[in-house]
Order: sequence, then C-alpha cells, then structure tokens
Amino acid sequence: MASQRESRVSKSRGGLAIPAIVLVVVATLGVFLWSRGDLNSLICDGDCGPSNVIPPRALTTDSVPALATPGRRSPGDIDPAKLSAAVAPALKASALGARVGFSALTPANAARVASSGAGAYVPASTTKLLTGFAALSLIDPQTRFTTRVVGSGDRIVLVGGGDPYLAVRKSRTDDRVVRADLATLAKRTTAALKKSGTTTVRLGFDASLFTGPDASPAWEPTYVSQNIVTPVSALWADQGVQNGIRAKDPAASAARTFADLLESRGITVTGDPARTSAPDGTTVLGMVRSATVAQIIETLIRTSDNQASEVMLRQLAITADEPASFDGGTKAVTDVLDAADIDTTGLVLRDGSGLSRRNRISPLTLAQTVGLSASTPRTSGLVSDLPVSGFTGTLIGRFGRLPSALGTVRAKTGTLTGVHSLAGYALDADGRPVAFAVMADRTDKAAPLEAQAALDKVAAAIAACSCG
Repeated sequence: MASQRESRVSKSRGGLAIPAIVLVVVATLGVFLWSRGDLNSLICDGDCGPSNVIPPRALTTDSVPALATPGRRSPGDIDPAKLSAAVAPALKASALGARVGFSALTPANAARVASSGAGAYVPASTTKLLTGFAALSLIDPQTRFTTRVVGSGDRIVLVGGGDPYLAVRKSRTDDRVVRADLATLAKRTTAALKKSGTTTVRLGFDASLFTGPDASPAWEPTYVSQNIVTPVSALWADQGVQNGIRAKDPAASAARTFADLLESRGITVTGDPARTSAPDGTTVLGMVRSATVAQIIETLIRTSDNQASEVMLRQLAITADEPASFDGGTKAVTDVLDAADIDTTGLVLRDGSGLSRRNRISPLTLAQTVGLSASTPRTSGLVSDLPVSGFTGTLIGRFGRLPSALGTVRAKTGTLTGVHSLAGYALDADGRPVAFAVMADRTDKAAPLEAQAALDKVAAAIAACSCG
C-alpha cells in the first residue's frame, strides 16, 4: 500500500511541475515581449506612455549622464573617430537627400565628438525641444494655469488662463494632463450663483492673456483654413476642436459651450457670449486648474502637440516679461539658450511648434539642448519626456527592424514634407550615452517613410557601436 501511495504522490508532484514550468516560460516570454514593446497594441492600444515603459538601462534621468559607482567599471569615453566611422554610411543614405547635418556630443562634459554638414536646417517639430527646454528653465515645473469665472450681479466673465489642455468634460481615461474642464467649472459657478440667489446672467469671455496674431505669418496660409491648426488662444476647450472641426474663434466657441453647460444646470444665459475684459476687483465664482507645466511639457513632447507648444511659447514669454506672442515667445526661447551658453549660430525661430518652414536650427543647437537638459534638475524631465524607440509617442512604429536600437534611443522627431529630423539620446553598445541630432531638409517628398527609416539607422548605428 505504501508503495502505491508513494507512486500516486510522485505522479501528482510531476503533474504540478509541468504547469509551473509552463507558467515560468510564459512569464519570461511575456517580460521579453513587453520589454521589446511587442505587447503595446494589446495592453495600451498603442502608446503605453512613459509611466508604463521599462526605462532603457542607463537612459533614465537619474543616470544620464552615467555616473561612476563603486565596483562598477566605467565604459570610458567616446572615441570620436569610432563614432564618426559608425554613422558615416547611414548619413550617406540617398533617402536623406543632398543636405544632411549631424552633431553628437557626450552629455557629461558637452564635448562634441562628431559632426557633419554645415549651417542650420529646417527643424520641423524638433523645435519643440527648444520650447520645452525654455519653458522648464523659466517656469516652475509645478506651476498650474487657472481658468476662472468672475463677476458681480447678473454679469459674469469666463477668463482664459492659457491652459493648453482645458477640456469640455473630464477625460474618461487616466490622462493626467487633462485636469481642468468646463463642466466642472460650470458646476462650481452654478453653485456660487444660486447661493447668491442669481439664476439669470449675461456671459462674457476674456482671452486677452495672449497678444499678437493667433496664426503665425510664417505658417502656410492654408494651415487654419484647411483645419490643420486651431488659432492660438488663451481660452479654448479641447483645443478648439468639436466633431473634428477646428473653431476659427476658439474662445467664443468655448464660451458658447460654457453657456450651454450653465443652462443645463438651471442658469439662464441671456444673449450670446460677448468678448470683454474682466473687470478688476470682481468676485471669483469658480475656477479650475491645469496640469503642471512638467506634465504639459511631457505630453506635448511625447505626442508632438503643435497646439500646446504654441500656448506654452506664450506662457514662457509672459514669465520672461515679453509680449505673449510669437515674437515675444521666440525671443524668450533664444534668450534662455544664450544664457545657458548653447550655440545659437544660425538660429531663426518663427514659432514654438516647428510648423514654420522659416525656422532654422543647427544640429549642434539641438544636441546641446538635449545634453544640457539632463544635467540640471529643473530641466532633466525633458530627457524622460522624449519618445522611446519602438515604445512611446512618435517613435511607436519605428525602429522595429533595428534591434540594436530598440528601447535604447530617446528622441524627438521632426517631420514636414521634404523635411525630417531626429534629436535626442542614444546609448552605444557598451552603455555610453550620446546626445545627437540628425537633420535633412531636402528629402524626396514622395518617400517620407524611407527618410524616416534612414534617420533611425543613424541612431541605430550609434547604438550598435562599441565606441570607446
């Protein structure tokens, strides 16, 4: 009997061991696929966002530039000749066209280790790196912008505070950048009005925080008319987009929506909302506050948000005591770069988003901006904001066929017709961080994907290089 029991127990243990082994294999495979980004589409419906991505080794804000630790051998310095030789074939790709610029430096000491091409280039959305760096440099990263309603008696005014992500209603997803919404503001305003016995009001709206033109003269004239961008405003909701259509007057549109929300809560709004200036000394009836500047910059860099970039350009202009306009904002950015001793040779800025083809930035300016951002606590978040190759933001669908660079590059993309750029960080094969920028502004307009792939190969060449 004893031998039969022992036999049954032994068989049972064997049966349990097989599922356990299978679970270990599945878990290991799952971790491997997750680390490569292959599960993004299943788990996150695409972009998993920085909070859900396993940080690439040595490419996080607390380890870039890499710091020597006891018992850990430093990989040493980058050999400029090896790095130049590694990227040279990729820079000669025909898909990049006849005008290609490249710059690379070591973030620890800002020493330039490789460069090619001359002058400044059309940067497209890599312009946002300068906007983000300047905003984090000038504005306390924990700052929030307030949208409020003020008034007395039966006259109230909706006052825009320049929240780039003010929404009509709260997001149903866990989107930390959408913190303020008109529905909540209407609820709070209604409570204050009814408490004072007011149920009928006239509504005005004030978007005077920003000045100057609401569309850059340096943009293509069709950007607004063809529903590509919303005119820049200190007051809008959902960036002025409703049913896929961008409002020509986003402040007035937001005010009409707010009037409807008040009406739905029992407040009668007489007449149409009128543009006005909020009088001094009036009572605040309700307010909502935006996400922090740090959260706003993270989102606009990761998603390459043109609208938010232009709002933040004006916010940093206000902090710099410049006019809250395209000119005031770009001057503030240039002043920040100069104060940081970043090379601005050839720099021309006409906006904060990179939509203008009149912008000019050199690869060295971009590489230095990225490198310097990692070295100061106030701006270090800009590095972690950058999309991760194959994982987040504008780099989700890229680097899939370049395993050496998958998850080891953080970079901002830039794309206009015939213009392609990439700027950020890459780790070489031994873990040495390299800040780089590669720019091409005369590519074949009919082959944008080929140009993007060619840029990725430049970054991949850094990642595959044992450049010490």
